[in-house]
Amino acid sequence: MKFLDEAKVYIRSGDGGAGAVSFRREKFVEFGGPDGGDGGRGGDVWVVAVNGLNTLIDFRFQQHFKAQTGTHGMGRNRTGANGGDVTLKVPVGTQIFEEDNETLIVDLTKEGQKFRLAKGGNGGFGNTHFKSATNQAPNWANPGLEGEEKTIWLRLKLIADAGLVGLPNAGKSTFLASVTRARPKIANYPFTTLHPNLGVATIDGREFVLADIPGLIEGAHEGVGIGDRFLGHVERTRVLLHLVSAVEEKVGQAYKTVKTELEAYGGGLIDKPVVVALSQIDVLDEKELKKKAKELEKASGQTPFLISAVSGKGMTEVLRALRDVIVETSGTGETALPDRSTPIQEFEEEDEE
Repeated sequence: MKFLDEAKVYIRSGDGGAGAVSFRREKFVEFGGPDGGDGGRGGDVWVVAVNGLNTLIDFRFQQHFKAQTGTHGMGRNRTGANGGDVTLKVPVGTQIFEEDNETLIVDLTKEGQKFRLAKGGNGGFGNTHFKSATNQAPNWANPGLEGEEKTIWLRLKLIADAGLVGLPNAGKSTFLASVTRARPKIANYPFTTLHPNLGVATIDGREFVLADIPGLIEGAHEGVGIGDRFLGHVERTRVLLHLVSAVEEKVGQAYKTVKTELEAYGGGLIDKPVVVALSQIDVLDEKELKKKAKELEKASGQTPFLISAVSGKGMTEVLRALRDVIVETSGTGETALPDRSTPIQEFEEEDEE
């Protein structure tokens, strides 16, 4: 199944049915009078957030959605049937925008949340509605009102508790695969991840959702590489896990590059709590690792976690740190960072040679 996080669709609600012009004509009934019924209402267009979807791929194959027209009124005061509604089923986290792709209509953040995008037209009155003492045989009826039509944009922002950010090949997909049952594509070349992936991590009996997005490079906000369009999928997260690969020659510069791109994107990402980790540490010796850890600590302003998804080293500690931030922010609405005042783990204080 391919991933699609933006789609443009056309919707139209149903027109109302026309009222009927009819008169009662029966043998031995001298004054039958008008008996034209009203038209039925046109169908509405609804959107509902459902569980089990994480892409808008269905809207690549169908872009037009039209509700049914109300049935016209009939004689014997029979009202026309209402037109059937049309419901667009979208993943939780989908935003609906007007045609300008800027004006927000609704943000569907909860399962089962439903919103009417276009109201069906009212049915017209039949001639029975217009009879009176001075007009006992009206020979006209109202047509049904037209439905609404518009073009809208659907934009998906995945719902996750924590988001993984970093340069390409920083070990984000490997981290996700090692702590969840997700199976993202993993390979030794940049931009292996071309679309976001979700996974559920469990630590100490508590579960939370992790989102892995494609890597960022310098100039991503200007469209370099894959660009920064996928950063929208970590806008809703409570905490970011910033992974910096120990393979990088300048880990401090790598950290600053991603931070600059997050700031250029906006969306409040730069204000989110960030847990910093130096990944892929199994490829370095102890001396080189200590040097790079201190360089990253100086650049980020916090003591980084030292992790290896392959050996499992440091993975439990970083998951607990993410869990603590998620629990604290969900409980108080305020951001909090884990206590990282202790020295870099697994190293004793000593002077560098």
